[in-house]
Amino acid sequence: MKIALIQTQLYWENPTKNRNHFEEKINAITEQVDLIVLPEMFTTGFTMRPNHVAETMQGETITWLKVLAKAKNSAITGSLAITEKDSFYNRLVFVFPSGEIKFYDKRHLFSLAGEDKTYTSGNQKLIVEYLGWKICPLICYDLRFPVFARNVEDYDILIYVANWPKIRINAWDILLQARSVENMCYTIGVNRTGFDNTNYEHNGHSQAVDFMGNYIVEPQETEDVFMLDLNKEKLLTARKKLNFLSDKDTFEIKKE
Repeated sequence: MKIALIQTQLYWENPTKNRNHFEEKINAITEQVDLIVLPEMFTTGFTMRPNHVAETMQGETITWLKVLAKAKNSAITGSLAITEKDSFYNRLVFVFPSGEIKFYDKRHLFSLAGEDKTYTSGNQKLIVEYLGWKICPLICYDLRFPVFARNVEDYDILIYVANWPKIRINAWDILLQARSVENMCYTIGVNRTGFDNTNYEHNGHSQAVDFMGNYIVEPQETEDVFMLDLNKEKLLTARKKLNFLSDKDTFEIKKE
């Protein structure tokens, strides 16, 4: 699978400007890719004012993603603020080239910033089946909680989209490698760059790690599009040789 990771600054609470910015970067990708990964809250930045910017699942950004995915013949994923039934969600959408959409609502809300007071937590883990791969997409703070990410579904790729600040970037790097090793999967992290409106700096460190914890794309700080190819045969061969997942614990996660 060929994947493009888009690491860039975000324009604060400005969906139109962010859509235009990402469309320019996506259209500049000249080679065919299977999946394009955008950061967390890619239309607004990590805002705690969703009443100003949240959209519906029939809104401009979802429509735009469908059109763009079809035009590029590529799936696109990232999260945005969604309003639904009088609640707000930090919702990751996975948009197929056909226009079909799967979504995941962020389970672990970042209480340090009051996200738990502003948004509603999700309780359903999403496994996307796409081009013969099983993908588990999660959001930012979820990275700190390995139980929810545990590979009990035999997924192949774990994706984290984020607005992870520079001040704690060392944890981001360590935990992405840890998730790869413990789940024997490819792990991708896509973070933003630049300052947000609360004056937190983000230095990217978007990256891709293989099933043994080795970098495919090393942590990057520049605003850029990073390309990578994943090989499922290598993953399956490693799992067959080192069958660590067969010894994993069994457990149930409460869906509150």
